[in-house]
Amino acid sequence: MKTTALRAIPILGWLYLAAGLVAALAERAPRNRWLRAVWWIDAFLSVVVHAAQIPVALRATRGAGHSPLKTAVLTQIFGLTWYGDRLGSGRADATGDGTPTDHREAQR
Repeated sequence: MKTTALRAIPILGWLYLAAGLVAALAERAPRNRWLRAVWWIDAFLSVVVHAAQIPVALRATRGAGHSPLKTAVLTQIFGLTWYGDRLGSGRADATGDGTPTDHREAQR
């Protein structure tokens, strides 16, 4: 339940971006300064920050059976919320075999 709720946040953000883009293309963008600011903040977080998380996601899911393409796409959509449980536990996959997912995990 908690994971589903956390994954809903990026989906809502992408929907807000899409709605804002459609409104702008239809020349019906809101004049409200706060709605525009939230849209730009959401765009930065959804595009730039999620893209910056891809290298970490690739390391975190190494050995988990996910292709690098799948990892990159899911990270771009959901960000940390889809692979984050692997970072905290040091698991390489859902079986919990304890294999470090990142070179820094082995140092802890």
